[in-house]
Amino acid sequence: MLEASSSSWDKIVDVTVFLTNMKKDFPVYNKIYGEHFTSVQACRTTVEVKSLPTPIAIELKVIATID
Repeated sequence: MLEASSSSWDKIVDVTVFLTNMKKDFPVYNKIYGEHFTSVQACRTTVEVKSLPTPIAIELKVIATID
């Protein structure tokens, strides 16, 4: 999606993460985030929600700049 929008991973400026079970899922999510977003110096917000539109436990919304 980033490339299709004339952007890239290094242009991510904001990441919002929705977890359905913060207590259970945050430690694993935080570890994976740290492994994959090492070069991303974006603002990050993580919130717990009651449910997501599909039977998933995590959803990310990413904002990036474009050329």
